[in-house]
Amino acid sequence: MIDRRRFLAVMGGSLLPSPRRAGAQPAKLVYRVGVIADKAGYEALKAGLRDVGYAEGRDMVLEFRAIDSGDVRFLDVATELARIPVDVIVAGTTPAILAAKQATTAIPIVGLSVDPVASRLVASLAKPGGNITGLSLDEVGTNATRLELLKEAAPAVTRVAVLTTSTNPSSSQMLKETERAAQTLGVEVHAFELRGGDDLAKTFAAMATRRVDSLIVLPSAVASSRRTQIVILALRHRLPSMFWRREFVDLGGLLSYGPDRSEIYRRAAVLVGKILQGAKPGDLPVGQPRKFDLIVNLRTAKALGLTIPSSVLLLAAEVIE
Repeated sequence: MIDRRRFLAVMGGSLLPSPRRAGAQPAKLVYRVGVIADKAGYEALKAGLRDVGYAEGRDMVLEFRAIDSGDVRFLDVATELARIPVDVIVAGTTPAILAAKQATTAIPIVGLSVDPVASRLVASLAKPGGNITGLSLDEVGTNATRLELLKEAAPAVTRVAVLTTSTNPSSSQMLKETERAAQTLGVEVHAFELRGGDDLAKTFAAMATRRVDSLIVLPSAVASSRRTQIVILALRHRLPSMFWRREFVDLGGLLSYGPDRSEIYRRAAVLVGKILQGAKPGDLPVGQPRKFDLIVNLRTAKALGLTIPSSVLLLAAEVIE
């Protein structure tokens, strides 16, 4: 059984900015913040900004550019925000951060990235340098746990399909970690590439040809944008599935395990507040997740003929019944 303690990662120190002194005047009456994120992340960021004293329409204007569709031209969006110009850019994915970095070296960027050091976005987590700080989603270090959880939830699993996206700079490392865990668990890994214009039905047909009996989807913006189709096909092929975000489980995926994204975006808002108060992004350490959540969909388990062990249910932050 997987120890619950592995689900919590607590970072020392507080990110909360010091409150404004009564009567103090901001350097600017209205700040302009660019946001490249999905709708859920945007709403969490807005809530976080309210928590640290910034209200849209009173203290700031939010220039929101949604990425839910999956066909976003990140460089065009980032360049547009830089030309406005905005005071800070919040970028919710590694491709969005890379585009913002290319668009500007002057505007502070708060980015949410799988592995900002490996992606060469920052020099180090402690001292990012340049105009970028943010939070690491720490997805690379959690893929072994995802496979372990899938195997514990569905012990008969022996051949897992891993849907990966080469455009994600960390995908190779995440796949290797999954493969190492698979060797320990006695599971075969079969990797399948996901591209934006791919026919997913053909990809799942290829999985059937290889007689896979389960599915793990590695983090990527492409997979997120196509989550409905991926979940439908996983159910159609009767594949117990593991994802990195709960949105997949809400749609009918079996399991998800990953950082609490709402909390991550709220902490990004704290960094935005610090930067608007004059802090340099390169001096603000990159934060790491404090909490990882396991979500289990028992309706899907029943449809697949699975009985989820109590050892897994006890670890779950939420069980959908």
